Amino acid sequence: MNIVVCIKQVPISSDVEIDPKTGTLKRDGVDSKINPYDLYAIETAMLIKEKTKARVTAITMGPPQAKEILREALMMGIDKVVILSDRKFAGADVLATSYALSQGIRKLNSADIIICGKQTTDGDTAQIGPELAAFLNIPHAAYVSCIREVKEFSITVDCDMDETIQTCRLELPALITVGIEIGQPRLPSFSLKMKTRDRNIDLFSLDDLSDKNEDNYGLNGSPTQVIKIFPPESRSEKTTWEGDAETNASRILSKLNEFKII
Repeated sequence: MNIVVCIKQVPISSDVEIDPKTGTLKRDGVDSKINPYDLYAIETAMLIKEKTKARVTAITMGPPQAKEILREALMMGIDKVVILSDRKFAGADVLATSYALSQGIRKLNSADIIICGKQTTDGDTAQIGPELAAFLNIPHAAYVSCIREVKEFSITVDCDMDETIQTCRLELPALITVGIEIGQPRLPSFSLKMKTRDRNIDLFSLDDLSDKNEDNYGLNGSPTQVIKIFPPESRSEKTTWEGDAETNASRILSKLNEFKII
């Protein structure tokens, strides 16, 4: 069985620069980390690997510095790592990103289970997993909270639907997205760091993919355009009121009305 985990490098800080022409984040040279939800995707893959002896591949799309998170994935037990990196992929929205990832996974030839974190902390759309499944024409389940059973040709999972838990059985190949309910991610291993420090990282550029049409990738392949993006303003001012409960309650009500919160 072959498992593919999709991971992404996201900025550590909210203090990032925006490209004024494209409206996208400037990622080169920015301190980054593995998207926190993707750590749960890696943990899910490792739990399945321990039960089925599956082979796990991690794939990411980004600039060359994204190799850093692939090294960390190897330290968590991932067997093989791949990066999609090409200037023509830059500026991709969720649709173009999903399509590029689908092409990269097709290049791998075999993926029985694809696992994604439910969302990223920079884009926060929660759309990559479902769109990727659509491009690959495979079934998918989102918000998976528990892996009940993995068989040769199917996987059974629980999906957290807020007010109810839905149990689904998917025929393989299939895609799932997971969140924090799946279990605590393991820490990187120093011994695995030493064993995998010379492990090769496969690089796929546009020329390596079956679809080489530049109009399907990056800004060219993105039907949504960012008008404006900016980090939230940091405010530190505060107001202190003294008085009895009735007086302060009236002040709070007045302030909420002033801010049009109520």
